[in-house]
Amino acid sequence: MTTIMELYIFVLAAFVGFQVISRVPPLLHTPLMSATNAISAISLVGSLVLAGANRDSLSNWLGFVAVTAATINVVGGFLITDRMLKMFRRGDSKKGGGTPPLGPGQPQPTATPPAKAPAPGGSGR
Repeated sequence: MTTIMELYIFVLAAFVGFQVISRVPPLLHTPLMSATNAISAISLVGSLVLAGANRDSLSNWLGFVAVTAATINVVGGFLITDRMLKMFRRGDSKKGGGTPPLGPGQPQPTATPPAKAPAPGGSGR
């Protein structure tokens, strides 16, 4: 392929990828992130194979960079997924959890005034 054709495919893939990811509903974000972490783990295995091939110095350095980048991607993805899943857990006051944060579309808490007791000796109206 020519360089222009490769550039065209890259730009088209970036545009389509952006359109697809921007339309993912928030409810599906966590499962999608988990699937992306699995794909990153596969690329981590591939980069380990490249780094261990011992072909020449350039391949070793590129393999090292690939292993580093894929590891950062996998670890960061799992940390973000864990943080997002913690948002959906119910709180337990005995374990120090507290109440879960409110998300969009959930009713906001309102302060209700305590009920007043009738005045002693009053007419009860």
